Amino acid sequence: MHILLHFLIPAIVVGFFFRRNWKSAYPIMASTMLIDIDHLIASPIYDPARCSIGFHPLHGFLPISLYVSLCFFPKTRYVGIGLVIHMVLDSLDCQLTNGVWFV
Repeated sequence: MHILLHFLIPAIVVGFFFRRNWKSAYPIMASTMLIDIDHLIASPIYDPARCSIGFHPLHGFLPISLYVSLCFFPKTRYVGIGLVIHMVLDSLDCQLTNGVWFV
C-alpha cells in the first residue's frame, strides 16, 4: 500500500494543480521514487520496522530542506513537490509502523 501511495498521491496532486502539464509533471513526480536508492547502502536493505526519515542519507533533515526549497523555483518545482510528497508519505509510514514521525 505504501509504495502504491508514492504513485497515487502525485497523480492526485497533478490532477488538481498541474492538469494542463500532466504529461511532464506526473512522470517527473513519479520518478522521485528513485530517491530510495539510498536504501541500498543500509543493512538490511529493507526493514519494515525501520523509519526512513532521519536514517537514510537522502531522507535526512538537511536534504529535506533542500527538497522544500526546490518547490519555489519553476524549473525544479515538480521534482521538489514529488520529493516532499515522498518524504511526507515516508514520515506517515514511520508514524503508522513505529509511532514516531522520524528517527
